[in-house]
Formats: sequence, C-alpha cells, structure tokens
Amino acid sequence: MRTLLKKLFINNWRRKCLSVILAIVIWFLVNKSLTMTKTIINVPIRIENIPPGKTVEGIQSNGLLNRRVNLILTGNKQLLEELNANDIQVVFDASGREGEWIATIGKKNIRSDNPDINLSQGISRITHQNFIIKLTKLVTEKIPIIITPPIGEAPHGYQFLDIWPYQLFITVSGSEDLVKSLKERGLKLTFNLNDISRTQLDELRSNNTKKHNDVVSFFIPNSWKLLSLPLLSSAPIEINDPDAKFLRIDFIRQELLQLSFPIPISLYFPPSLSKTINPTKVSLAPNSLIENRNGIKMIGENLYAKGVSAFFLDIVKNMVEIAVIVSPDDHNCLKYSIQFINVQDLENRYVRLLKSDSSDDEVRDLQPQVRENYLRNRFRNYMHHFQLYQTVDKPLNLCPKLEGGSITITEAPSHES
Repeated sequence: MRTLLKKLFINNWRRKCLSVILAIVIWFLVNKSLTMTKTIINVPIRIENIPPGKTVEGIQSNGLLNRRVNLILTGNKQLLEELNANDIQVVFDASGREGEWIATIGKKNIRSDNPDINLSQGISRITHQNFIIKLTKLVTEKIPIIITPPIGEAPHGYQFLDIWPYQLFITVSGSEDLVKSLKERGLKLTFNLNDISRTQLDELRSNNTKKHNDVVSFFIPNSWKLLSLPLLSSAPIEINDPDAKFLRIDFIRQELLQLSFPIPISLYFPPSLSKTINPTKVSLAPNSLIENRNGIKMIGENLYAKGVSAFFLDIVKNMVEIAVIVSPDDHNCLKYSIQFINVQDLENRYVRLLKSDSSDDEVRDLQPQVRENYLRNRFRNYMHHFQLYQTVDKPLNLCPKLEGGSITITEAPSHES
C-alpha cells in the first residue's frame, strides 16, 4: 500500500502539480468563455434627469415607470444563471429630450446596484421590444375625494349614524393628461365598519365629557387615510387635505329610548284624489291602538324610539306625527310615514344649543360655518334613522285600512312586517 501511494503522489510530483494547475486554469478559462441566452421578465425602468416642469407619462414618485420590460440577454453563462429582475434596472437619461422618443436599450442602459455584478463585461447582446417614452407637462391639481358610506357592520350595541366630511381633496402632481382625468372623475374612499371594535367605541364613550354625549365619534386614523394611485406612485398616497384631520365616523348606542310624549296620527289626502274621495266623509276610528284625546287622535300605548339620541327626542317632542296616506285604490294596508312638524325651526334649535356647548372639542376647531353644516347634517340623519318601537324587539308596524268612510288601524300581520 505504501509503495502504491508513493507512486501516486511522490514520484514525478513536479509534473503532477503542474498538471493540476494547468487543469484548473483551463477549466477557469473555459468556464469564463461559455455563453448562454436568457430571458429576464419584468425588469423595472427608471427615468433620470427629467427637465424642470416636465414629467414622463406613466412615471411614479420613485422615478420608475408603471410598466416593465422583458429582456433577452446573451452573455457569460455564470453571470446570467444567477441574474434576475431584482438585480438590474433599465435606466434612461431624459436630459435634453423633448416630446416622445423610441426607447432603445443598449448595454449602457442596463444598471445594477450590486457591486459584485459586472454587467458591462458579462453581457454581450440585448434584445427587447421597443417602446415609446413620452415627456409631458408636469401639473399639480387638487383631486376631489368622495367619502362613500362605509361597508360592514357597526360593532354590537352601536348603530352607524353618519360619516363626515363627505368630501376631501388630495393634491397630486403628474402628467397633464393623467391628472386632468383624475380631476374629472374624482376618487372614492370607503371604510369598513368591521375594522372598528366595540372596545374602541366603549372607551371613546367613557372618555366623552361633552354635555350632550349621545354621539360617539371615531376619528379615522392616519393609516386609513391612504389612496392607491398606481399610475402616480408605487406606494399608497396619504390624503394631504388639512380637513382630513376631522374625518370621523359617528355612532350612537343601539338602544331603545322611551318617548315622553304622545304621537298624534292624522290622515293625508293627496290632492290628485280630490275628485274620488271627500275628506269630510272619512274619519279615523278610535280603537285599542288609537285614542281620541280632546279631538286629537293619538297612539294610545307607550312607544319607544331607536336610531336617535335622547337630546334629539327632547328637541322634537310634540312635533312628531304619523300621517296615513288615504288612497281608495289601495285595498291592502294603507301607507303611512313619520312626519316632523316645523322642521327648520327644530333644526335651528338643535344647532343653536349644540354650538353653545363649549365642551365639544371634536368640532370646536372647525370653522363656524363648517361646524354648523356638520351639526345640521347630523340632525337630518337623526330624522332619517328615526324608528318607532312597541317593545325591545318589536317595531311599530301599523295596518290602516279604509272601509267605507272609516279608517281602522290595527297591527300589521307578521308577513307584512
């Protein structure tokens, strides 16, 4: 065994070492000389040195175009085998350019931020599909944002009341055609009520020190005030309207409030039916539901309200009635609606009292007219959400019927509720 090892490694060792060295050199030279062709898809395109007052159509805030290019590269096999779209960029210099030009990619346009990659030595040929780069006027505009009604469900125990403000603006810069198109069609922003927890609203409610603290205002966090505009930016853009700090979703407790006042009920005769029905010959018949109190017909039982605040009820008490629409052609239950009397005066009183509440920090910073519009809108939302209930889980659902010259009101059958 010793003799065999001596023959293999010691005898003529100089020749053997030289052979090994030559083999390594030959392998290295051959390996470096091997070439291949590889397609790399979705290579980013960057534009540099854009002239002042100009921009490139489709460019984003990070200098990259909102499109990518596929490259067919021929070159060193070792380099190309490990190369991918994250290692390289196509870079164009826009200095001295005007209008539009055909983008032709050469070796000088390929760049890598990795110092270990020598693209100039490793790539011998580039094949690609030509495309057009267009310089256009850079403009800055305020784009309207419509705040749409939120989706999802309010947290248990709360009811969605309103979102305010309804419109904001975002100031953006970009190509003239793109910005003009955005301004004409506007943008929309929708929030999801499922992203708000009951714990958050309970905490806001417990910390509310306002005199009239029926409304819980959830102020939208900055992380939600983002818009995705991929034609302008690769990342979402924050709404830069100063009024965005007031953006909130208003909730009220989903609870029944007992009415401290009776609800009158009256008959409404559409003028178009004056030739077919005589109002003097139609009357509302008292029964277990309807009482006649000194000539005023009223709902006899105690009622409850939902969808409004106690302060709102205090404002509108004695100014609410149920109006039954009398139509002789309607042989099922007649339609009826809840009416508020002298609405403008009620709204003015509601706004006047709330504006005098100096503890209302949430709206105190608003301009006087903006604050007033916000409060008026809240009042109108209460009128819209106002619902009458007989019990906790039983909405008031009446069935007025015209029989001869008498209208009898009963509870609606369950299938009509």
